[in-house]
Amino acid sequence: MFKSVLVANRGEIARRVFATARRMGLETIAVYSEADAGAAHVADADRAVPIGPAAARESYLVPEKIIAAARATGAEAIHPGYGFLSENADFADAVTAAGLIWIGPPSSAIRAMGLKDAAKALMAKAGVPVTPGYLGEDQAEAALAKEAARIGYPVLIKAVAGGGGKGMRRVDAATEFEAALGAARREAKAAFGDDRVLLETYVTRPRHIEVQVFGDAQGDVVHLYERDCSLQRRHQKVIEEAPAPGMDAATREAVTSAAVKAAKAVSYVGAGTVEFIADASAGLRPDRIWFMEMNTRLQVEHPVTEMVTGLDLVEWQFRVAAGEPLPLKQAEIGLAGHAVEARLYAESPATGFLPSTGVLEHFQLPPDVRADAGVEEGGEVTPFYDPMIAKLIAHAGTREQALSELAGACDAVEVWPVKTNAGFLARCLEQPDFIAGDVDTGFIERNLAELTAAPEPSPAALAAAAEAAMVVDETQAPDASPWRDLVGFRLNAPPQTRVRLFLHGKPVMAEASEIGAGRSVLLTDEDEIVVFEAGEAFVFAGHPPTADEAGAAADGQIRSPMPGKVTGLSVKAGDTVTKGQGLLTLEAMKMEHALTAPFDGTVEEVSVQLGAQVSEGAVLAKLSPA
Repeated sequence: MFKSVLVANRGEIARRVFATARRMGLETIAVYSEADAGAAHVADADRAVPIGPAAARESYLVPEKIIAAARATGAEAIHPGYGFLSENADFADAVTAAGLIWIGPPSSAIRAMGLKDAAKALMAKAGVPVTPGYLGEDQAEAALAKEAARIGYPVLIKAVAGGGGKGMRRVDAATEFEAALGAARREAKAAFGDDRVLLETYVTRPRHIEVQVFGDAQGDVVHLYERDCSLQRRHQKVIEEAPAPGMDAATREAVTSAAVKAAKAVSYVGAGTVEFIADASAGLRPDRIWFMEMNTRLQVEHPVTEMVTGLDLVEWQFRVAAGEPLPLKQAEIGLAGHAVEARLYAESPATGFLPSTGVLEHFQLPPDVRADAGVEEGGEVTPFYDPMIAKLIAHAGTREQALSELAGACDAVEVWPVKTNAGFLARCLEQPDFIAGDVDTGFIERNLAELTAAPEPSPAALAAAAEAAMVVDETQAPDASPWRDLVGFRLNAPPQTRVRLFLHGKPVMAEASEIGAGRSVLLTDEDEIVVFEAGEAFVFAGHPPTADEAGAAADGQIRSPMPGKVTGLSVKAGDTVTKGQGLLTLEAMKMEHALTAPFDGTVEEVSVQLGAQVSEGAVLAKLSPA
């Protein structure tokens, strides 16, 4: 076994790998960008090496800097985590060429599975069932349209080099094909530098089933059962679970055997995930599950597999990379209970899932479930990286118990002032159809309005806010609190316990009572009262918002809804615009957000330039109404 490991990553996955490394007595080495100098993963490591500016392309995505850091610290092995360089075959080759141990599959396996069309052709040859479609070399529009007609609508256009939903379009009719193909190609070219596509039959009730596999250098491959990752938004996983609900023995045997066969076809070594798409229109069936792709790395959702098998997958990665055989044979790997994972993101579901950044002045995760966090209280969420800040994982004897425990955990999340999707996650977990197992990849989109509706505080939350408003901080001078005048002394009558507060700029009457005793309350430096409830942070003020605080687009001021970079600028001063017309585009945390005109009018001023970094609330442009 090697004695030291460098993690070529950041955040939650770096901390996860370090935890196992420490338990095994290995020296841990972190790398960090300028934006991550004070990050939690840096504090966790025995040593840490700076590797450049905040932008990932100048730091975490530069192989030479990672290898130089390993050499400078004497690291013997490199773990890539997930994302960044984890599925970069050239990086894997560079690591081994430098005399270091690569904790991942051989570069040949990464390359074989890296292009979707080539991988599917390889799997079909190996006898793994693949989705009916077109994988040909002829990329002419007419040829693709002809193949789409042969397959039958609806069809799915997918980028050959794709991932994360980029370069993917559903097409329901021949008349829509040309436009959808053009959009998919442009997106694929921008994301991967490759605009080639493949076509697949579109499964109307798709479920995303994946199998965790492990191989060793001796040629053995085992599976660690399946996961269901069907709860997705825009092709990004939100909640994952193991085992898959509704999975019977025959279907499990079919899908896990296919996954092992797929791994053996590329002489796989290490941790990998074989992903399948299942037609759930008539329940899970052995003949209605097809190979989709293989992720040649450890997955974000690996903790649910760890919980139901009782195994440490990172330890297995270390041992296999060191040349040891797999720790267990297939018959020795058990499956116990049910596990569910929810991804906690720094984002605001109520405003279209816009990313949220800033210092985590208050950050508390529930203690009764597994919490793999990439941050700590006092840390900062920056706009430079993925907005996932933690994963919450519950494990129980039954699926119903696990869902209930995880929903309760999401309810108990307390984060301020950064916004999170905790309340959204809890509502997903409590949705009756999801609890019944009636789920597919379109579940969230179908229920989006209900799941993202801005919640109202309960009577208990209002009571807690009123109680906080009426309590004078004894450490202050008697008149220092803005809430002092709200304590309502009345002659020959009980004290007045009702107070007038403002929530989202609108007045609410709140009455202090003992029913608010169970709510967590925070008083901010701006004398706002934050009440945490059901995964939400309700912010109460003692006065209505000023005109500057309101900052509505109706006054013609186009403000930035998030910190980010201006990546698109469609107008200039003097231009005439119509309501809904795109003005500019912001990018933050790997997502783009288009800002549009709130009314017909004229552009008076554009305050930013293309490429500028802007802060949340900054005025970007001013319009005057027509």
